[in-house]
Amino acid sequence: MKATRQRINFGLIPLCLIVTVGAKAQNPSQFKNWKPLSNEVRATPKLSCPDLRSLTGYEFSIITASAIAGTADVPEHCLVSGQILPEIRFEIDLPVAWNRRLYMFGNGGYAGGLFEWPVSIEQRNLALSHGFAIAATNTGHDRASEPGASFATNRQKLIDFAFRSVHTTAETAKQLIHAYYGQAESHAYFGGCSKGGSQALISVQRFPKDFDGVIVGAPMIDYAGTNIASAWMIRALTEAPIPHTKLKTLAERIYDGCDEEDGLRDGLIDDPRKCDFTPSRDLPKCSAESDRNDCFTTKQTAALEKIYADVPSQGKSIFPGQLVGSEIDGSGGPAGASSGSGWVPSLISDKGRTLALYFAEDFFRYMAFPEQDPKYDLARFDFDKDPARLTWIRQVMNATDPNLSGFQARGGKILMYHGWADPGLNPRMSVSYYEKVAERMGPTTSNFFRLFMVPGMFHCGGGVGVSSFDAVTPLITWVEKGVAPDQIIGARVVDGKTVRTRPLCPYPQTAKYKGMGSIDDARNFVCRQP
Repeated sequence: MKATRQRINFGLIPLCLIVTVGAKAQNPSQFKNWKPLSNEVRATPKLSCPDLRSLTGYEFSIITASAIAGTADVPEHCLVSGQILPEIRFEIDLPVAWNRRLYMFGNGGYAGGLFEWPVSIEQRNLALSHGFAIAATNTGHDRASEPGASFATNRQKLIDFAFRSVHTTAETAKQLIHAYYGQAESHAYFGGCSKGGSQALISVQRFPKDFDGVIVGAPMIDYAGTNIASAWMIRALTEAPIPHTKLKTLAERIYDGCDEEDGLRDGLIDDPRKCDFTPSRDLPKCSAESDRNDCFTTKQTAALEKIYADVPSQGKSIFPGQLVGSEIDGSGGPAGASSGSGWVPSLISDKGRTLALYFAEDFFRYMAFPEQDPKYDLARFDFDKDPARLTWIRQVMNATDPNLSGFQARGGKILMYHGWADPGLNPRMSVSYYEKVAERMGPTTSNFFRLFMVPGMFHCGGGVGVSSFDAVTPLITWVEKGVAPDQIIGARVVDGKTVRTRPLCPYPQTAKYKGMGSIDDARNFVCRQP
């Protein structure tokens, strides 16, 4: 018997945006280095898979519970699909040879689906092959009938999307595990990137008993602030559009001036906060306002100045400006075609709406200002007056609480990562949040929470950095063996071939070249304080 996947009607959302957002919900390298930590004794079922249907009650319904025959890639398992009131769909996969661990996958974008995307299916199958019980949720709505954030006008669905769905799905998965195997899980884990990263943080902030360890990838920590910043950048680019054909020149000027700030010319900007780049000073100016690809007009330069500057409100900064680094072509470095730039389609697109516009429009139309018309125009946003109107939605959506004492007290562990060249979710959010937690929790913060910044990596992966790495294995080793990750080895993979390895270091440490050997070999680097 084969598991089937529901077909999705993309409706009004451009297919290219749906694929991009869905595919980036996970870092595709997770589980690839997994090996059992010891001679594991696998648990086996104590009742038949279809018997799980009898667990249906008021709070949740088991719709199907089907025994799936094993294949070369996926072991025999019980596939359970169900629904938690009111409309939270979930899928739970229970292997017949269980390693006594639960792993829950996070979502991407505005969610609304389960394992539709190839990378999600691949990771689910890989985790199953290692004996993990797997769980996932659509967060309470179906993107086929409620595309984007249109579901959020229903307050219950908004709350389910924000935080309730992950919590209730985890609880339901644990009930099914106990019934199926006759014992509880030894450990529960959660991993996600983008929206999934914020789901992980919200879980440890609101429900510290749900998971023993979480992987937090490129999290949307300040949900409201991110969309305000998107509105700010969209307005700047609307006033002075910058074609994607100019991004090659922009990237070259940035990397020419900033690559060696860390003492090594290697095609990476280790910490873009140290890059002294000023568009009006450092970019070539178009003579007589001619608009060639190798220069920038006065208006275009002014737009870039706004994008890299902090977002202002009433004379104060309310959100950090865009960091440099993501302008580059992630497929081939500074000399590559600009079509591979991290800004496409995040900030610039010649094929319809950008990702920034897609998310920001829906956020303000359906989440922030649902009382206004559903065609709310971002041009109406008042940066001095409107941020004060977002207090309620911040409380619902943001993952900014630095008090993690409940999670720390139970021995929980957080492994967070973010690409320094992320064009969609500002990496300063992760750094700022980690620093605020460290200030609140004190010098023992690194005993349970570590942040790994990835130079050159775009959103959840890609870019020019070593964006291929397994965070699952070091997290589980940390939780179950007490061995904290002092570094994670990342790889840059081009056309299936590893062309560079380098250590990723716990913030604020960075990878420093030892002075001898290939700069493409991680063994020639060491993690040091800046």
